Amino acid sequence: MNFGRGPSVVLNVGGTRYSFSREVLKDFPLRRVSRLHGCLSEQDVLEVCDDYDRERNEYFFDRHSEAFGFIMLYVRHGHLRFVPHMCELSFYNEMIYWGLEGSHLDYCCQRRLDDRMSETCTYYAAEEPNGGPEGKSRRPPGAEGRKWLERMRRTFEEPTSSVAAQVLATVSILFVIVSMVVLCASTLPEWRAPENRSMEEQSRYTAESVREPSGIIEAICIGWFTAECIVRFIVSKNKCEFVRRPLNIIDLLAITPYYISVLMTVFTGENSQLQRAGVTLRVLRMMRIFWVIKLARHFIGLQTLGLTLKRCYREMVMLLVFICVAMAIFSALSQLLENGLDLGTKNKDYASIPAACWWVIISMTTVGYGDMCPITVPGRILGGICVVSGIVLLALPITFIYHSFVQCYHELKFRSARYSRSLSAEFLN
Repeated sequence: MNFGRGPSVVLNVGGTRYSFSREVLKDFPLRRVSRLHGCLSEQDVLEVCDDYDRERNEYFFDRHSEAFGFIMLYVRHGHLRFVPHMCELSFYNEMIYWGLEGSHLDYCCQRRLDDRMSETCTYYAAEEPNGGPEGKSRRPPGAEGRKWLERMRRTFEEPTSSVAAQVLATVSILFVIVSMVVLCASTLPEWRAPENRSMEEQSRYTAESVREPSGIIEAICIGWFTAECIVRFIVSKNKCEFVRRPLNIIDLLAITPYYISVLMTVFTGENSQLQRAGVTLRVLRMMRIFWVIKLARHFIGLQTLGLTLKRCYREMVMLLVFICVAMAIFSALSQLLENGLDLGTKNKDYASIPAACWWVIISMTTVGYGDMCPITVPGRILGGICVVSGIVLLALPITFIYHSFVQCYHELKFRSARYSRSLSAEFLN
């Protein structure tokens, strides 16, 4: 610790004191407590705890003392359970404050938390800003304009916040579906330009494709998506935060290729570089497949998937490490058994370790295309071990990812229920 004096520090949590040495705080399992080790000034300390006594080197946390006692049992023994006669959601808030997640709970308590969150979702009530007569009478100047911007922002960002938001979301979904249908139909042989066109004919075809029915439909869809993105950018509170959001980045990736392809078509014309530009145009047009991800803005399932991947990136990296290590081992052994040893029968499919990696990955994931298979007895035994190892390795992180998925689903369901309540109030009014 770079702040404070004495060989030990004292944590006062709700009146209960705990004494630790400085070295223990450095690698403490609770993130909030371990942050104290890097504090350089009293101001840094007060950002972590609620108060600090310099004379006794005591850090005060105004939190539930009994809940912290159960959390300390987890630190010592590795088992985290709910406090008896305490609300599961309150204890979960204490866990989040100290830097723990729902996956740290024992399995039985995780099920209790999931059930509790699912029940609470039905009765979740949103907080109404500026509620009551005092809020209305003390409304600051310009509040009406801000209220209108907030309503516009909710209309475009939250599909369940109002009737207008639901209509807007439905129209946006229809445009996405139409654009995907046109994209799929454009790959049919009847829609595609013949490959044996001359350069001049290909140039005219590229320039006239925008005036075809599919090009008109594509332009209308792009116009709608562009207008929607611009309006959402104008009514957003934080412009920098708006640009950094993943869904907004996907919107830009879906819209930008169309304008680039139009500009390339205009500027290339009869240029000798048209053939290279034609390949680029086809790649850019195929990037319209990103429009499918726009549906995540309107469906909780896709939002849950994205949020789960964001929160479980450590588990996903761990899974990839498992697979890479197994690929390195099994590919080297399979290449040695099938091709490296002079056994009279050499399998040409396993001529190199990179070629064997393909067989390992489709075997570990139990896909098994059958394009490559071992022919020697030792190779087949290794193949069986590879398949069983793949099942075990892929199943190891599933529990953590599952609990994170349930937690993300309930959080997004909470938000949906909050705005659905405001939608019901709009119908009643």
